[in-house]
Amino acid sequence: MHNQSKSESYAAAGVDITAGYRAVELMKKHIARTKNEGCLDDVGGFGGCFGLNLAGMEEPVLVSGTDGVGTKLKLAILMDKHDTIGIDCVAMCVNDVICCGAKPLFFLDYIACGKNVPERIAELVAGVAEGCVQSGSALIGGETAEHPGMMPEDEYDLAGFSVGIVDKKKIIDNTKMKEGDVVIALASSGVHSNGFSLVRKVFDIDNNNPALYVAREELGGKTVAEALLAPTKIYVKSILALIEKVNVKGISHITGGGFYENIPRMIPAGLTAKIDKSAVRVLPIFDLIAKEGNIPERDMFNTYNMGVGMSVVVPAAEAEKALEILLAHGEDAYLIGEIVKGDEQVILA
Repeated sequence: MHNQSKSESYAAAGVDITAGYRAVELMKKHIARTKNEGCLDDVGGFGGCFGLNLAGMEEPVLVSGTDGVGTKLKLAILMDKHDTIGIDCVAMCVNDVICCGAKPLFFLDYIACGKNVPERIAELVAGVAEGCVQSGSALIGGETAEHPGMMPEDEYDLAGFSVGIVDKKKIIDNTKMKEGDVVIALASSGVHSNGFSLVRKVFDIDNNNPALYVAREELGGKTVAEALLAPTKIYVKSILALIEKVNVKGISHITGGGFYENIPRMIPAGLTAKIDKSAVRVLPIFDLIAKEGNIPERDMFNTYNMGVGMSVVVPAAEAEKALEILLAHGEDAYLIGEIVKGDEQVILA
């Protein structure tokens, strides 16, 4: 395929189109893992096609989300480890889409690089594919763009786009939330993909601080770099299982802005999420960030997930059932608060 396509002039300008074809061939096996019932064609066309099964839906609503990985990429590039950062890219999108109860259907990625190294691009896509498998999404297309002169040869950027579907009557929109409902935390896998500009400053990552590669007892024997690069947890399948059997009234993906910015997004006016800070199971990596950077607790909770990647609101009477379902699906889930009357949409006490 493409054996007639070659431009010496374009290559001299810094773009090797044959490398792009090689990358596509290398990534096909990873993409194949993500195929589901909606896939209609193979990678390599001009547009990704997906067939919708609308059986049982009265008013199907498509829900979309797009995001990138941010400056966490700097650490992946520094460590020369590119096979998990794609999971982060998918997670940042599908974890948003699931917040209104939508089931992710398909995903597309976009990779911009200074130089197309097919093996590295394939590693990135392998991570994207793994994220798609974890979320039940099909990877139906993408784009790799070589940008010589705009980016250093060893650097790249990664972003993605997810589309999900939900029946309109089943959209989770917080309108039924009331005083007395409870807030459940779903544990994170670490820093996920937010606040890395501050992380880079704290650990002097841009200067390749040797301390990054020292195993730390408080991190379970992992190095700081390994702990920071842990991929973002994907909550799609456990949340889908939860909303099938429990009256979920609100879902919040704890990303940049931490508790103070994200929890209010699921709380209606007149109500407040009262969070018990002492109940939050803060992961050791956050204690280390706070200590090394001398960062106040308020700023930590306003920047990071602090060990809570997602929170859900359910009726108090269904809390035990909700916890059982989440634990059965591999989540470390526990109560962290309740819904009370008030003008502030979140209180940490």
